[in-house]
Amino acid sequence: MDETGGMNREELAEFLRSRRARVTPREVGLPESGRRRTPGLRRQEVAQLAGMSIDYYIRLEQGRGPHPSRQVLNALSRALMLSADERAHLFHLAGQALEPERLRGDVPRSILHLIAFLEEVPAYVLDAKYDILAWNPMAAALMGGLDSRSRDDLNVIRWVFRSPTWPST
Repeated sequence: MDETGGMNREELAEFLRSRRARVTPREVGLPESGRRRTPGLRRQEVAQLAGMSIDYYIRLEQGRGPHPSRQVLNALSRALMLSADERAHLFHLAGQALEPERLRGDVPRSILHLIAFLEEVPAYVLDAKYDILAWNPMAAALMGGLDSRSRDDLNVIRWVFRSPTWPST
């Protein structure tokens, strides 16, 4: 950690670069346009996905950016498709405390009871990454066998972009 109140700019920059390099445009729903000099997303694409200026993202990745806010860190976590552990590490590098409830993968009993009560409509619970955490029988019927899918195959965004009927233009 450095003198900026716990933020480690160099490690944060390296972490952002390494995570950007491993995400392909296809994984985030962007068109793959031409040949790339380096693997992964371009800086501009990450900034666009996170809803921030390209200049601000470049400064973060070069280790000369200001303290990113919680909102910026959450946006970067989504844009770079970070796992819960990677997200926690990102917050740590930025000198921000991570609220434990945000890392919970379980669903409160009251919510499970509510979706079970909704017998005539499909109901399901999504987390911040659009992973389906729980569902009722109507949702399982509508979405084609949720019970038979692996936990890794329960992301709604990936379903949409992997669909053969999704428009390509």
